[in-house]
Amino acid sequence: MDKPSDRLRQARLEAGYETAAAAAEAFGWNRNTYASNENGNAPFSFRRSKEYAAAFKVRPEWLYDALGPMRDSAREGFVPILGHVGANPDGVVLFATGQEPTDLAPIPPGGTTRARALRVVGHSMRGLADDGALIYFEDQRTPPTPDMLGHVVVVEVDTDEVLVKRLLRGSRAGLYDLESVAGPTRQDARLRWAAHITAIIPPFQARRIIQSAV
Repeated sequence: MDKPSDRLRQARLEAGYETAAAAAEAFGWNRNTYASNENGNAPFSFRRSKEYAAAFKVRPEWLYDALGPMRDSAREGFVPILGHVGANPDGVVLFATGQEPTDLAPIPPGGTTRARALRVVGHSMRGLADDGALIYFEDQRTPPTPDMLGHVVVVEVDTDEVLVKRLLRGSRAGLYDLESVAGPTRQDARLRWAAHITAIIPPFQARRIIQSAV
């Protein structure tokens, strides 16, 4: 496994996708681009490796440069708390990428090992989740679907921000308005992916179930 393309193929197979086309369809990637990355005809950037690594649940450093283990060691039945949300009225998730998680939370009822949690900080999410609560979502990295419209979801926009916002139709196809729980609405945003919120754990219970990853 001395080539990034070889490691990408291994990650895809171990994630349960039998073909490159199946993985590309599942995550909304261009089939030709992904196939070229996997067969070695087109090298991929570290930024793209982070996207592939998130989808296949491997470490981007391993995927891109063979540095360290393929996956972080995680306690069975627990998933990482990726970052904080609600520290400002914009619904921006802080520390969502580029950091090793220091805390873990149990997989919620109906969740899978793809579940991820966000910790609410402050009171700007009041009405959805209080300070100290956990918000779970399934980290599928797939495009928004019609059943998400009108609901508060987790999204990544094309400016690299991860947000918790109510998803509304934009002025034309492919654009979305993102309504804050508290704060201004961001209009006509382009999204890389969107995910339903699958569970919200109130602060009292969250304090009892969070465990340190260290």
